[in-house]
Amino acid sequence: MKILVAVKRVVDYNVKVRVKSDETGMDIAHVKMSMNPFDEIAIEEAVRLREKGVASEIIAVSCGPQPCEETLRTAMAIGADRGILVRTDEELQSLAVAKLLKALIDREQPGLVILGKQAIDDDANQTGQMVAALAGMPQATFASKVEVAGDKATVTREVDGGLETLSLVLPAVITTDLRLNQPRYVTLPSIMKAKKKPLQTLAPEELGVDVKPRLKTLKVSEPPKRGAGVKVPDVATLVEKLKNEAKVI
Repeated sequence: MKILVAVKRVVDYNVKVRVKSDETGMDIAHVKMSMNPFDEIAIEEAVRLREKGVASEIIAVSCGPQPCEETLRTAMAIGADRGILVRTDEELQSLAVAKLLKALIDREQPGLVILGKQAIDDDANQTGQMVAALAGMPQATFASKVEVAGDKATVTREVDGGLETLSLVLPAVITTDLRLNQPRYVTLPSIMKAKKKPLQTLAPEELGVDVKPRLKTLKVSEPPKRGAGVKVPDVATLVEKLKNEAKVI
């Protein structure tokens, strides 16, 4: 069985980004970029399934500009067998990425598609669900445990009230949550081996997908700064402030 894993190049989670002076977006020039943490978990889970004998091949896919090739090499260092880069300099929104992945699913016919539940740059949490809808596949989001046996996958997912267990008929789409696994450390020999693994570059036009943005960002601004806290002498004053100033009671 093939497993297709989508990975995204994002600003490293340790970097504090700033809004551009003209408020047209975030200033990410000359900042450290890395693989989306949820996608690292997705790659790790795919590798573990292959180690269990469930999968025969892992294909890592990324969509974006040329530097996304570095992200794919990292995915291959973790354990992906090959990579596919859909190269474009357009601003990619969730629906465009989902359409690109749907086209690749039609080409590769994977038995399982794994994505991170969301990217830490836009926090959209949409792509996995859109891929499942476009491809007509069952889906399980926010997975904290995945088991595959035969043509079925059992997924434990986190919900507001606790845990929910779903049984899916493959092929299916799964999105990963933080507690699914701990990605392995990438060693130098693995990085060197990844450089020799095949990486295919495609254009959106080759997949028959129009990736022009459907949404327009009007303005990006910093959230208002929080005011300093105050000490109150007694409970009565606290209640008065909550009622008349904060207006929460």
